[in-house]
Amino acid sequence: MAHDILNPSIEAQEGRVSLLILGILVGGVLVVNSYIAELIFDDPFYSDALALLGAVLLAIPILAHAAKHLAHGHMHMDEIVALALVAALASSDFKAAGLVAFFLLLANLIETRTALGARASIEALVHLTPTKAHRLTDEGQEEMVDPRELSPGDVVRVRPGDNIPADGDIVTGQTSINQANITGESVPVDKAPGDEVFGGTSNVGGAIDVKVTRSGEDTTLGKVRKLILQAEQTKIPIMRLIDRYAAWYTPVILMLAATVLLFTQDMSIAVTMLVVACPCSLVLAVPTAVVAALSCSARLGIYIKDVSNIETARDINAFVFDKTGTLTTGQLSVTRLMPAAGIDGADLLAAASSVEQLSKHPVARAVLAVADRARVQARPAEQFQEISGRGVTATVDGQRLYVGRRTWLAEQGVDFAAMAGQQYDEPEGLSTLYVARAGKAMGWIGLEDRTRDEARQAMGELSELGIRELVMVTGDRWSVARRVAREMGCTEVQAEVLPADKLELVAALRQRGLKVAVVGDGVNDAPALAAGDLSIAMSAAGSDVAMNSATIVLMNNNLRRLGLLVRLSRKTSSVIHQNLLFGAIFIVTFMILAVLKWITPVVGAALHAGAATFVIFNSARLVRFGEELHEPARPEASQHEVHTEAVPAS
Repeated sequence: MAHDILNPSIEAQEGRVSLLILGILVGGVLVVNSYIAELIFDDPFYSDALALLGAVLLAIPILAHAAKHLAHGHMHMDEIVALALVAALASSDFKAAGLVAFFLLLANLIETRTALGARASIEALVHLTPTKAHRLTDEGQEEMVDPRELSPGDVVRVRPGDNIPADGDIVTGQTSINQANITGESVPVDKAPGDEVFGGTSNVGGAIDVKVTRSGEDTTLGKVRKLILQAEQTKIPIMRLIDRYAAWYTPVILMLAATVLLFTQDMSIAVTMLVVACPCSLVLAVPTAVVAALSCSARLGIYIKDVSNIETARDINAFVFDKTGTLTTGQLSVTRLMPAAGIDGADLLAAASSVEQLSKHPVARAVLAVADRARVQARPAEQFQEISGRGVTATVDGQRLYVGRRTWLAEQGVDFAAMAGQQYDEPEGLSTLYVARAGKAMGWIGLEDRTRDEARQAMGELSELGIRELVMVTGDRWSVARRVAREMGCTEVQAEVLPADKLELVAALRQRGLKVAVVGDGVNDAPALAAGDLSIAMSAAGSDVAMNSATIVLMNNNLRRLGLLVRLSRKTSSVIHQNLLFGAIFIVTFMILAVLKWITPVVGAALHAGAATFVIFNSARLVRFGEELHEPARPEASQHEVHTEAVPAS
């Protein structure tokens, strides 16, 4: 029988479903006709012949499956059902054997069809890439090509209603993109030239031209599909526990049935025991709930690499958050320039942008953005070096420039004499970036990062779920860290830390007996993410680093997904325990009733199918879990104005 709910081959399951349906229809008709023949003909030969033919036809798939396992040396639970059918046929009660086989095959069909439907619902989330793409030639003409033929640098035209064929950046046009299948956001997102779009998402607004950056399996959608298939090949601990004891189950049941047959000499009782003892409900208890949970999480933009993490999330009682890009938007804005005495603000900005142009850090993007708005030209830089958590340095016009923390610049021997005085003090709540040239400080650049709108609400939800520790760690200044921590309601905050310090913090929490989840944007949090019991990378759409650095990937920046993840984990565990308890009670109860001769083999087979159906529908409740999070997205704040304070030369 088909118990492999996580089988990745949909085509194989489709073929099996077709054969099962055909067998059930033909065999069922023959068994029904056997009862009709009994009423028409006095000779029981015709009735028995039809019943035998129908019973054999219905039993063939079950017997073949059992024989396949035995041929490979595996003792499988389905051998119980096969033996029950053989015993029923041997007792010459062909009508009962036919009905038993009919109900067992019907249960088999329900299981297989559920597996197919569950896989298809997940595949539907990721099989949205169009079959054709409109690629623009050098002459501006359109040509129809297969999306798999696209390569980075190609430009494709996407009209309203079309799915985007590959990841890329918008070159021309403005539109709204429905990217629910990637990020789980229910509201279309406005896009303009320069914005990134993802393959498989739907264009619901205007026509746009997109320059391809990734295509085929390298797209975000392709990576999402790999995550799902990877998760389906894993097992949670309780599944491995069931597998361990499965080999003992069949011999025990056969021994009980043989013992009862020995004392009662009633084959009907033994057959009924074997039928109700087939543990379909137990075998389906875990995988149906896991697949439903995976489907729910994928719908909301939460991708789980290993299903064991579903169980792990249930016990998490401490969260460690990176600040920049996680609790804050990560879109830093330069809001203040403080040049040193004798230094022009434009010179300060030019020096900083010349070095930062070779970095991909959010700070670098903010500096380059304000330099572009101020029309300050960055100069070529050589011998660039980036020191994680400290700053960057390069040689520009033959002079060595440093941009980063004041403490790091001081370690490099930078002279801060030109910045003496109260007017150079760092303002409360503002991140500062110091710039030095030729060993002398040129001034500092102040940056600000807004907290996410939904972050405070998410922190409250985690507290309500019993999370004891909500810790924020950042390499930023203490004044900035305290401001953000107050807004978020964190129980603890650590500032001015290096990546190695984050590892020590996570280790300290785990030594206190806490189950720790580490949340970051995946850009510079990979070591800390790897140190937690659970690692969660957020805002991962389009980011290879984020997808590779964590065990759970949030494709959007909605922190409320964290509370949902914990609740989904706990709900999934609850459903699994319900299913297992129901399956165990069902088997024990009806085996006792079979011994007491209160049920027949036919009734037992019908109850068997009903038990499997109950487990399936109980698990299916998880699919729609978390629908309350489908609410309009809030726009990010606009860039702040930049204020430059010039200090006259003394």
